[in-house]
Amino acid sequence: MVRRALILVEGHRGIGLLYVQAAQRLGLHPITLSADPARYDYLATEGIEAIRVDTDNLDALIRECSRLRATYDIAGITGFSGHDESVYATVGKLCRHFDLPGPNPESTERSCDKFNQRQLLAQAGVPIPAYRLATNAAEAESSAAEIGLPVILKPAVGSGSIGVRLCRKLDELAEHTTDLLGGKYIWRSTPKILVEEFAQGPFYSTNIMGNEVVAICANDFGPLPHFVIREVTYPALLTDEERERIADVSLSCLRAVGLGWGPTNIELRWTKRGPVVIEVNPRLGGMPDPQLVKLAYGLDLVTEHIKLVIGEEWNLRKRHSHSAAARFLLPDQDGILDWISGDTQAAAIPGVVEVKLNVEPKTPIVRKGDFRDRIGHVIATSPSLAETEGALQRAVDLIDWSITPFPAVDE
Repeated sequence: MVRRALILVEGHRGIGLLYVQAAQRLGLHPITLSADPARYDYLATEGIEAIRVDTDNLDALIRECSRLRATYDIAGITGFSGHDESVYATVGKLCRHFDLPGPNPESTERSCDKFNQRQLLAQAGVPIPAYRLATNAAEAESSAAEIGLPVILKPAVGSGSIGVRLCRKLDELAEHTTDLLGGKYIWRSTPKILVEEFAQGPFYSTNIMGNEVVAICANDFGPLPHFVIREVTYPALLTDEERERIADVSLSCLRAVGLGWGPTNIELRWTKRGPVVIEVNPRLGGMPDPQLVKLAYGLDLVTEHIKLVIGEEWNLRKRHSHSAAARFLLPDQDGILDWISGDTQAAAIPGVVEVKLNVEPKTPIVRKGDFRDRIGHVIATSPSLAETEGALQRAVDLIDWSITPFPAVDE
């Protein structure tokens, strides 16, 4: 009997293993196609079939999938975004080529370009921050003058808060523009900077599957001027009216951009004028969202997504209603990590379900101001938010580390 395979284009350090395990539970043989399979430790650890292929090259992917079809019944194809969402658009094109269920590649590509996305949302009347597009320092400065400081500068294409910074003064604006255009940021396409109003207020994230709002979480960030998520909590503490308004605005985003197949993650801030959309991501939220949704509601978004990918009926029924939260460990300075400890004691706290450290002693710590700064995380759950937050805090308090600053240049 021919084995049914699930093709995964690229991997994901946060949720890639969840997809591999869910595929295996569904009786599928996961195969990862990656430009560099060694980037994903779990592939070797779990003995997952991995094939090196240029995942930026659609023709190369089609050839590889065609070759695999001689051995396997390819049940479905999905994949993961990297530092931008382009891979997920490629997945849509692959699915279309092989007549398999998948996301609309045109809609996905429209979402990948944040400026294009902003235009579509604005045309549909979706509340968004004021914004401008800049391709050089002069345009960035004039855009900031029109909007009014402070502004946020970010690459028009990208994810994980890479290259995103709040600029309160003109010298900060000039400095970050130079960083983005002067070689510190790696562009996969023509450099385009989004200059946007700093929408202020609590930050929420909506998880949607198809056209159904599954869950809304609250996000808390580390210190400005960067936007590194420090804590994620399910469910967000909202009134029924607030929840309904966020859900309505989130669903209006799908209509504006042309999404509505599979998972979508929408980020918003609750401002003085209500919910304002920050970003529409045409994919499942990364780590820890799927884990927290499963803990809070008993709903495995990864498994249900794979069912959709292979043409089976999914089930978004929630089995319970608990609280679940994750706290990321963020270093407060650059330098050499001398030691990090307390993870074993933290894991023993009742309600704590996962403690993970991402770094080993003697590792150089160089903060980038994005998701790559995380040196570990703690996840906790319980029937009540107060219990969950208490367990999370007790666990985090037990974890400590020491960083020796790098020597000054003139030493």
